Amino acid sequence: MTKTFPSNFIFGGASAAYQVEGATNEDGKGRVLWDDYLEKQGRFNPNPAADFYHQYEKDLMLAERYGVQAIRVSIAWSRIFPDGDGEIEPRGVAYYHRMFKACLAHHVEPFVTLHHFDTPEKLHEEGDWLSPHMVNAFVEYAKFCFKEFPEITHWITINEPTSMAVQQYTSGTFPPGEHGRFDKTFQAEHNQNVAHARIVNAYKQMHLDGEIGVVHALQTVYPYSDSVADKHAADLQDALENRLYLDGTLAGSYSDEVLALIQEILDANNQPMFKYTDAEMTEISDAAHQLDFVGVNNYFSKWLRAYSGVSETHHNGTGAKGTSVSRLHGVGEEKLPEGITTTDWDWPIYPRGMHDILMRIHNDYPLVPAIYVTENGIGLKEELPAGANSSTVIEDPKRIDYLRLYLSAIADAINDGANVKGYFIWSLQDQFSWTNGYSKRYGLFFVDFATQDRYVKRSAHWFKEVSETHQISD
Repeated sequence: MTKTFPSNFIFGGASAAYQVEGATNEDGKGRVLWDDYLEKQGRFNPNPAADFYHQYEKDLMLAERYGVQAIRVSIAWSRIFPDGDGEIEPRGVAYYHRMFKACLAHHVEPFVTLHHFDTPEKLHEEGDWLSPHMVNAFVEYAKFCFKEFPEITHWITINEPTSMAVQQYTSGTFPPGEHGRFDKTFQAEHNQNVAHARIVNAYKQMHLDGEIGVVHALQTVYPYSDSVADKHAADLQDALENRLYLDGTLAGSYSDEVLALIQEILDANNQPMFKYTDAEMTEISDAAHQLDFVGVNNYFSKWLRAYSGVSETHHNGTGAKGTSVSRLHGVGEEKLPEGITTTDWDWPIYPRGMHDILMRIHNDYPLVPAIYVTENGIGLKEELPAGANSSTVIEDPKRIDYLRLYLSAIADAINDGANVKGYFIWSLQDQFSWTNGYSKRYGLFFVDFATQDRYVKRSAHWFKEVSETHQISD
């Protein structure tokens, strides 16, 4: 059966500054929260990554050649404000002007994210998203970018705020690596909603010719069984990772139901409720009524069952299949049902979850005018074949199978009424992958990190055909 996309549907590729640029010490760039964290671990070095700072022409040329109509990039905040605020680094400003100009010259529309996991180090040390100074500095940095880069007409405030708040303070997999601090997690989530809202409202007050949205990591949560206890565990997990953001950024208010679920998690862990003010909620409401789009990053779904023990998490950062553990006191335990395939990093392959989250936004959040799938893809262990040359095509049938399933689910959601306007594969090229280093490859284009040579994967040819025909055929 052939699945068809609207003629104006955008097919894009995604990236993030810290994951592709490299050059972390060049041209006055300031340090970010990851630099000290990774140096102390001694496992991964974000240099050279994909050396996009110097190689962007190569990647944009490949994007144009293989049907990638748009690219998600992020501005490294500390390239422009090395300390987060204060003195401006003109070399960073000039770099982004050059790179954006190259995007447009190659007919690749840039969608630009303001914050993609890379808080400047000094602001991180002050408390990151828990710091009022951080929130204020972020808003001022955003306003600077809006004025400085009028060539950009698609802006994203924050990428995956849930990934930061939960992994910084609940699972401990992002710096500062704290565990079980649900109170800090929810306070950070609310503060992110406020920062996002202030930026959206500022953008609209500036009457700029463009669109602004936010990108959420939304993993659909299902109960492990039909029991009341498992259904409630799923609701608690959803409140922790998804719903406070959805209510705040897409509805403009926190429902009584989500506040009660959050209170339950905090009570179970003997921690205080997060603080918010009427003035902040007014700003959040104003932004939700002016938001142009929401971006959905969806890779996998979760199944939750009731759990009453102590919190325990193990992050599979090496691709050692079957090693992930997530049990949270006061929430529940992740437990995969039989028969669902996973990646080497234990991420379930379940395209129905993509369809269901898109329909949830369509049905439950009517203020949202448009949706983009801003990240989706599969990380694989891939190697360069012996004797590879510039004409070598790297076979990646698992990626093509994955993309076919998930893009089909998106087409079904569009057919069911969801206004999904585009799809950005994660990722355009192989990149540095945070806590996974360089072994987890997502790209349409293989990067030999030692030489910075690029090689085309078979999935790039498949993606080009889909982009040109707007169809997926079995």
